[in-house]
Amino acid sequence: MSQHWANIGESTFVVGIRLLQGVHHYLGRLPFRLCLLPVVLYYWLTRPLARRASAQYLQRLHASQQCFDSVPGIGHSFRHLLRFAETVLDKVLAMGGDYRADQLPFQGHETMFAESRAGRGAVLVTAHMGCLELLQVAADHRAGLRITMLVHTAHAEQFNRLRRRVNPQATVHFMQVADFSPVTAVLLAERVAAGELIAIAGDRVPVHGDRVVWVPFLGHPAPLPIGPYLLASLLGCPAYCISCLHQSNGGGGDYQVDIHKLADRVILPRASRELALAAYASEFARWMETQLHRSPYDWFNFFPFWDQTTHATDSN
Repeated sequence: MSQHWANIGESTFVVGIRLLQGVHHYLGRLPFRLCLLPVVLYYWLTRPLARRASAQYLQRLHASQQCFDSVPGIGHSFRHLLRFAETVLDKVLAMGGDYRADQLPFQGHETMFAESRAGRGAVLVTAHMGCLELLQVAADHRAGLRITMLVHTAHAEQFNRLRRRVNPQATVHFMQVADFSPVTAVLLAERVAAGELIAIAGDRVPVHGDRVVWVPFLGHPAPLPIGPYLLASLLGCPAYCISCLHQSNGGGGDYQVDIHKLADRVILPRASRELALAAYASEFARWMETQLHRSPYDWFNFFPFWDQTTHATDSN
C-alpha cells in the first residue's frame, strides 16, 4: 500500500542535524560530513520506504539518461541520502542567514528580474530538488525581489515567525494553500501586480489527490499537480521553472539557480483545457529531467513518486 506524501512527513531528522550544525560552525564542512555518516546510516537502515523510493528513482533515471557508470545499487542510494542530509544543513544555514549571497550564481534570470522590478510578477514552478531555501538568500540581498512560497502545511506561519526573528527584513514569506479561497486569489493577484514572485511546487500532488495530470517522467507515467498552471492562468502572469542544484556531484555546498520560462502567459482554452494542462506539466517534467541529468542526487522525494495518488488521504 502506498502512502500519500503528506502522511509520511519530511523526516529530516532535524534534531541530529542541529547538533551537527555546531560541528560545522566550529570545525568546518569536512568534519561535519564525517560526523554525518553515522546519522545518515541510521536513517538509511531504519527507513525502508525512503530506501525503496531512492532505488526506484535512481534506477529509472539511469535507464532513461545513463547518468551513472553502472546500474545504481546500495552505494548510490546511500550517497543519495547523504546528499539529502548535507542539503538539510544548507537549508538551516539559509534560514539562519549564514550563507553568502555571492556564492549563489544565477542562470536565465535576467528577464524575470527585470519584469519583477517593473511591477510584473510571476509564478515560479518548483520541485523538491536541491536547496530552494537559498532563494531566501537571493531575495534578502537583491533590492525589490520579493517571494511568497505556497506550502501544503499548517506550519507556514511558524516558518514566517522564525524568519522574522532571524532576519526582520526578510523578503520571503510562506503561505498555506491547503484550502485555496477567493480571498487567497485576491491576495496573490495583488502581490503579482506589485512584482512579487509566487513559488509553488509542481512535483507533489495535492493532499486530496484529485487535481493531477499524468505525464511521462523518466520513462514512466507520473501524476503531477495542475495547481501551478491554474494559478498562473488565473493571475494572468508568466510562469517559470526554477531550481537550485549542486554544481557538482561532490556536494560541498556550491549551488546554482537555473530559471527557465515555461510560458509568458498560461492559456487554458475551454475546449482543450485538459490537453493544455498536460502540455504545461509535460514541459515541466522534461525540464526536471534535464536538471536531474546534471545533478542526479539532488532529487528529494523519498516516497513512491510514481504512485502518489494511490490511497491518498487528508492530512496536515
